[in-house]
Amino acid sequence: MDDRRLSHPTEHRIRLTDGLAPNHQMTIDGQPTATHPWGDEASPYIQLGGDHAVNALANSFYDVVEESSPTLQAMLPKNTVNTRRKFYMYLSGWLGGPPLYEMKWGHPQLRRRHMPFPIGAEEAAEWMRCMREAIAREEIGDPLASFLDSRLSPLADHMINK
Repeated sequence: MDDRRLSHPTEHRIRLTDGLAPNHQMTIDGQPTATHPWGDEASPYIQLGGDHAVNALANSFYDVVEESSPTLQAMLPKNTVNTRRKFYMYLSGWLGGPPLYEMKWGHPQLRRRHMPFPIGAEEAAEWMRCMREAIAREEIGDPLASFLDSRLSPLADHMINK
């Protein structure tokens, strides 16, 4: 069975690594750096450190939001335990690990799920600020940090609905 298919025949699972050539050799000034844009591991999920590291990143993100972003915090429930869990499950699959979110709830339909919240360029930028801070707190270095930033920024912009 094609692992890119969901139960609904028209919905495809979108992963962080879609569209990238396998074994893409990165270079700086002609010198080889990493096998993939995120590093030498087979997926960003593995490069990050697997399940525990993905969960830590998701929790760090919501810690940053709760500590420093009243704008984003206003969009969250008072208790973020379930929100954190869903984000971790989403990130797991998005990073190339087990598609935990999809296995439980189906296609994430991110834009539709975010429609109830007024999201403009400022909110998208604030989301990225919080994610960058979470990446820094988890001490995720390059090339993975830069790769995540390059893929998360367009995703944040895609949520803009006002």
